[in-house]
Amino acid sequence: MISKLKNIRQAFVWIWLPNQTEPVVVGRIDKFGEKYSFIYGESYLHNPKAIALSPLELPLKKGIVEPEGMNIIHSCLRDAAPDAWGRRLIDYQYALSRANELDYMLLSGSNRIGGIDFQESSQIYSPRISEPVTLDEVLLLTEYVEKNKPLPVELQHALLHGTSVGGARPKALIKDARSNIEYVAKFSASTDRYNIIKAEYIAMQLARMSGIQVPMAHLKHILGRDVLLIERFDRLYFQEKTTRKLMLSALSLLKLNELEARYASYCDFASIIRKHFISPQENLQELYKRLIFNVLIGNTDDHARNHAAFWDGVYLTLTPAYDLSPQARMGYEATQAMAIEGSEGNLSKLTNVLSVCEHFQITEIAARYLMDEMIENIQTHWVSICDEAEFSLLEREQLWGQTIFNPFCFEGF
Repeated sequence: MISKLKNIRQAFVWIWLPNQTEPVVVGRIDKFGEKYSFIYGESYLHNPKAIALSPLELPLKKGIVEPEGMNIIHSCLRDAAPDAWGRRLIDYQYALSRANELDYMLLSGSNRIGGIDFQESSQIYSPRISEPVTLDEVLLLTEYVEKNKPLPVELQHALLHGTSVGGARPKALIKDARSNIEYVAKFSASTDRYNIIKAEYIAMQLARMSGIQVPMAHLKHILGRDVLLIERFDRLYFQEKTTRKLMLSALSLLKLNELEARYASYCDFASIIRKHFISPQENLQELYKRLIFNVLIGNTDDHARNHAAFWDGVYLTLTPAYDLSPQARMGYEATQAMAIEGSEGNLSKLTNVLSVCEHFQITEIAARYLMDEMIENIQTHWVSICDEAEFSLLEREQLWGQTIFNPFCFEGF
């Protein structure tokens, strides 16, 4: 691992091609000014199994490709880089003040989400890994980082497990030694105003009951804190070996960056699905169901990096839904992070969702049926799932009717 900033100006991208258990070098990222260009390597272009990193943003072709619009780096590459929590851990460990994108890519762990990694070498793949970590250790690490206290030597190895996963909240990538299953572990934070971890677990179970594709999730209580373990869906296991699945966020498929995320919309993403996805009608209905569900449970953090697709070089298809978390509500009205672009703008209302159903190749009658069915499923399973999660009556009152099933979402429906 890099011990300090080296004014890095280039890095090499390595990829796990579909069903392959060893990575190959794809190409090179170069820093020019404040931006980063990309070029595919000649050896990769001649590889008969080669696939584009993104069919929309970086098609497989010769020559240097610069990012478009306001992007300083191709969004599909940014998808694999550390997000807010990972960058916070790297800054904490190295006391960085002027880190660039390549620094964060090369200082983060190699067991990252998706199917690519970043290296200083184009010849030798040397993964940045550390010894296995326990939930107790990553929980202690989180406490030290949140309090900005010096980290004990015996916890140093745990840092790498949290640097290569997205999002702003505390989390880490861990592996169960007995089952060999890999998880994204999410933790409660000292600043939480309500039990976000249990709320997300409950939302995921309600989504499953509502016919939405979600990964398996498990709720734990360790060292006085709630932990949500979500089984990773970006890995495939072949006996003793593992391959990785390439993922592209909706933000990168729309060729936008974080500053432009407010321009991303469900209708624009639906257009991408209609044109570029396998089984578009099936994927469109799945996305529409997720939109309905987000409105009903008050998940207003449904930004475009919280939607993604698998890419195998031929087909795009939606990944299971993730980051389905009811958000604390300050007022009566609400809007979605990813725009609806309906007859009522971006208001989080079923009538507004209904107004865009044709973009998803769904009739109004079919859309109303999906909404009625989902409302019934949530009502039916709410109490039993809360009981299973040991969600207190006070915690239920904080969500039900306030965030989940807020009256605003039903206005005019």
